Amino acid sequence: MVPVKYYFEPDYAVSPGQVLEEHLEAREMSHAEFARRCARSPKLISDIISGKAPIEPKTALQFEKVLGMHASIWLGMESDYQLHRAREAEQRTATEAFEWSNKFPIKELVKRKVFQEPSSLAETVSALLSFFGVASVNSWEQKNASAQVAYRHSPSFKSDQFALATWLRLGELEAEQIECANYRESDFKLALRRIRKLTAKQSSKVLYEAQQICAQSGVALAIVRPLQKTALSGVTRWITPRRALIQLSARHMTHDHLWFSFFHEAAHILLHSKKGVFIHEGNGNTTNEDEEADQWATDFLVPRRDWEHFVASHTFSANKVRMFARNQGIAPGIVVGRLQHEKRIPWNRLNNLKVGLEWKDSKAD
Repeated sequence: MVPVKYYFEPDYAVSPGQVLEEHLEAREMSHAEFARRCARSPKLISDIISGKAPIEPKTALQFEKVLGMHASIWLGMESDYQLHRAREAEQRTATEAFEWSNKFPIKELVKRKVFQEPSSLAETVSALLSFFGVASVNSWEQKNASAQVAYRHSPSFKSDQFALATWLRLGELEAEQIECANYRESDFKLALRRIRKLTAKQSSKVLYEAQQICAQSGVALAIVRPLQKTALSGVTRWITPRRALIQLSARHMTHDHLWFSFFHEAAHILLHSKKGVFIHEGNGNTTNEDEEADQWATDFLVPRRDWEHFVASHTFSANKVRMFARNQGIAPGIVVGRLQHEKRIPWNRLNNLKVGLEWKDSKAD
């Protein structure tokens, strides 16, 4: 039978400085007198007593000579005390790390095969830190605080900050896998015209084509399945001064919403600062930048004069919508979506002209 070993690990530790203070009081010796006898400065003795300075081997030998207590006892007390403090600090860190890691959608990240299911708290924290590309929880908090300053969103923003940070990071990691040219505005404008024509195609590869066209102009396009507690359609940000990222959630699961979100985000690249992170909720509560992006996307998909001529009749049959969309070179669903948004038709009308989306598998995003 294997003998069981028990270790004595008390939940307290006596400071060697406290023991030193007791010895000096018993001998009615002042700090200054003890410092003189040890040939050390009064400040060092004061710092040792208060716990601000440790007892080192040389100091322990001096204490041995003056007080008659073996140097190894002083060093043992110091070692036990420092180990106890380290355990306390580790426990505080572990508690803080647990509270931090518990705020992220770990199960969803495992489901999406971002990392394997952790078997312990330490593995969970380590997996999250690796996922975010930081060395510590404090580093993540500093990075996230900095990112929060850059976010441009409405006052009614509903997304949980931890779910949002996770979703944004998923987009960054996907963007890293996309080879992009350096951004050129003229190339991106040409790319947008090509992608506008793609909206009319029914091919399952159309989004991949759009991604390739964007990459050629210096913009990474990532479509990442939304997470619970994130209420947003897309986000635009600059990864580097020469590379932008458009990240879409496709949360409404129809082509018309997806395409409008894409052109909305594209407008931020063309119209607004590279320093901002533009998060689009699409809930009606918008910033000035969002309103400008909405207007740009609306007019780009259907020129204003053409739209005004189309809606002048106030009759919108399926055939009329199809014909107008064909003349514009865009998907009929985009026309239906705009008619519904402008309340020219009910939300439940002509939805058969919209194209639905679906995620193929856990790696589809």
